[in-house]
Amino acid sequence: MDAKVRVILLFLVGCALAAPAFPQTTGAPHKPVLDIHSLDTTVDPCTDFYAYSCGGWLKNNPIPPDQVSWGVSSKLQDENLVVLREILEKAAEPAPGRSANTQKIGDYYAACMDEKAVNAAEMAPLKRQLQAIERLQSKKEIAAVAAGMIYEGVLFDFSSAQDFKNSEQVIAEVDQGGLSLPDRDFYLLNDSKTKQLRKAYRAHVRRMFDLAGDAPDLAESESHAVLSIETALARGSMSRVNRRQPSNLYHKMGRDELQALSPEFDWDVYFEDVGLPKLASLNVADPGFIKAMNAQLQKQNLASWKSYLTWHLVHANAAYLSTDFVNADFAFYGKTLQGARKIAPRWKRCVNSVDNDLGEALGQAYVERTFSPEAKQRALAMAKQIEAAMQREIEGLPWMTSATKRNALQKLHAVVNKIGYPDKWRDYTALEISPDDELGNVERARQFEFRRQLAKIGRPVDRGEWDMTPPTVNAYYDDQKNDMNFPAGILQPPLFDPAADAAPNYGDTGATIGHELTHGFDDEGRQFDTQGNLRDWWTPDDARQFEKRAACVVDQYSRYTAVDHIKVNGKLTLGENVADLGGLLLAYMAWHRTSPEKNAIDGFTPEQRFFIGYGQSWCTNTREETERVRAAADPHSPERYRVNGVVSNVPEFSQAFHCKAGSPMARKQPCKVW
Repeated sequence: MDAKVRVILLFLVGCALAAPAFPQTTGAPHKPVLDIHSLDTTVDPCTDFYAYSCGGWLKNNPIPPDQVSWGVSSKLQDENLVVLREILEKAAEPAPGRSANTQKIGDYYAACMDEKAVNAAEMAPLKRQLQAIERLQSKKEIAAVAAGMIYEGVLFDFSSAQDFKNSEQVIAEVDQGGLSLPDRDFYLLNDSKTKQLRKAYRAHVRRMFDLAGDAPDLAESESHAVLSIETALARGSMSRVNRRQPSNLYHKMGRDELQALSPEFDWDVYFEDVGLPKLASLNVADPGFIKAMNAQLQKQNLASWKSYLTWHLVHANAAYLSTDFVNADFAFYGKTLQGARKIAPRWKRCVNSVDNDLGEALGQAYVERTFSPEAKQRALAMAKQIEAAMQREIEGLPWMTSATKRNALQKLHAVVNKIGYPDKWRDYTALEISPDDELGNVERARQFEFRRQLAKIGRPVDRGEWDMTPPTVNAYYDDQKNDMNFPAGILQPPLFDPAADAAPNYGDTGATIGHELTHGFDDEGRQFDTQGNLRDWWTPDDARQFEKRAACVVDQYSRYTAVDHIKVNGKLTLGENVADLGGLLLAYMAWHRTSPEKNAIDGFTPEQRFFIGYGQSWCTNTREETERVRAAADPHSPERYRVNGVVSNVPEFSQAFHCKAGSPMARKQPCKVW
C-alpha cells in the first residue's frame, strides 16, 4: 500500500533464543532454520553468497506446477494451507452446536467446493449487473452502475484511509485504478515481450466475451474497446516510483472540486448510491488520473463503455464462475502472465478465498491450533532487542544532528509491536453466508468489507486493526500507525528453529524484524512523524545526508539485472533495499550484544551461521514470467540481490568469511544508511 503499509513479501518474523518448540501438525518433519544440505560449498561465498547459501535448496526444490515461485516462505505458506484445509473441512460439517464463526467459514468453504453447483449456475449470478449495464442509455448513467460495481475495479478505487495530515482521523479517498494488467507499464512499453503480452491480453479479453455468449465479431470489437480505455487510463496513472513520494498522493479537496476535475462523471449520484450522500471532502490521491478518466468519458462512445464495464464485471468474478471461465482466467493470468503450469487444486483456491473474506474468523481457529502465548512473548522480546539496537545506532550516527536524533528516537520509542493476531477480533455477525451460494457469499463478503471501510470515515483511527490475517506468512510496517505487524502464520519453523543456536535465528528472523523497523526510517517512512502524520521533522542538512546515502543504494541496485535485459528499478525498490540492509545490521548488533556463542557448529563459526541463516531465508526459485512482472511492479528486489546486495555492504560479513578487498561480496565503497 503506497506510503501507508510496508510489506516484506511472503516473509517472516520469529522469536529469540532457544525455547520450547511451536505447536506443529503431528508428524511434521523437523525443519531447521539453517540447513547444511541447502548449501553449495563449491561456490565461493565471497563471490556469490546467495548461490553458496541456497544452491542445494534451489536444486532440490523445483517449482511445483501450480506455483509461480517457490521459496522457503512460499513453501511454508503452502503448508499452512493444509492446516487451514483441515480446519475448514471440519467446520463444513453441519454438526449441531457450531459457533457462528465456525458456521460461516464452514459454509463458505462448502459452497466454494461445490463445483457442480457453480457450473450449473453458469452466468446466472451476474445477470442483474449485466442487465444494469445493458440498460444504460447515456454515459451520465455510468456513475450509478460504477457505484454498483465497487468491487470490480471499475474506473478508480474508492475507500477510506488515514488522513496524511491528521493521522487520528479517517477520510474518504479516491485513487487511480480501472486496469486489469499488473501495472501501467504493461500498457505503455513497446519492447517485444510487452507487445506480445498485450496481444495475449486482448485475446484473453476476447475469449471471455466469447464465453459470455457474444458473437465473434462483437467480442473482437469489445476487446478493442477495453484495451483502448485501459491504455488511456494507464497513461493518466501515476508511476509506481512517483507514488513512493507520499506528498504526491495527498490532495484533500471538497466534493465540488472533485466534480470540477471530472464533470463528465456524476459524483453526486455515485456518493448517494454508495451510501455517502453528505460526504463533503475527501483525498484525491491522483488528480491527474481523474482528469484522464474524464477525458475518456468524453471521448469513448457508450458502446465502448458498456464493453469496459462488462469486461470488469466478468473479469473480477471469473474465479467464481463455471469451469470454462476459471480455466480461461488461469490460462492468461496464471500461465501466460506468471508462468504457472497448472491451476491450483480447488481446495487451495477455496481456502484462500475464505482467508481473504473471513480471515479473522478463520484466523481464530488457526491461532487456537498453532500459536501459543509463549511464542507471542518470545517474538515480542526479540522485537524489543532489535529496537534497542536501533536506538544505539541512532545515538551513534555521525552524520545526524542532535535535533533530528531526538525526533528519530521519539518515533522509535512510539513503535507498537503487534504479534500474532488482533487484540480484538472482527465481528462478522452482519455477514450472511450460505452453504450453497458461492458467488453470493463472495458478493456479500465484499459488501460487508466495503461497508466496514466506509463506516470508518469521519471517525477516529482504530490503531488496533490489522491489514493481514493471522494465517498469513508475511509481515508489515504501517507508516501512519507506526506499528510492526507479525501474523501468527510466520511464527513457526523453519523461519525460527527453537532447537537451533541463536546465530541463524537472528540472521533469519532478527533481520526481518529489523527490516520492518527500518521501514519507519526509510525514504518514505522518515517523512512520517511519531503519530503517523506527514511532517518534515528533519533538518535540511540531515535530509541531504540521508538522500546522499540513499542515492548510493539506488545506484547499486540499478546495476543489477532482474531478467533478460531488464534492470532492477533502484528507485522503485529503494525502501525495501534500505530496509534489508538496515534490518541485517540491526539484527547483527542485537545478536552480538546478547549471544554468548563462541564455538563452531558443523564447521561454521557463529558469525558465519548468522549470515548463512540470513541467506537461506531468501532461497527461492522463480519463473521467468513472474520475474518480468516483478521487475515492473514489485518494490522488492529479486531474492538473490536481497542477499548479495546486502551482505556486500556489510564489513562484518567480509570478516566472517575472510573475503579479500574488491571481491564481489566486499564492495570497495559500501552503502550504509542506518
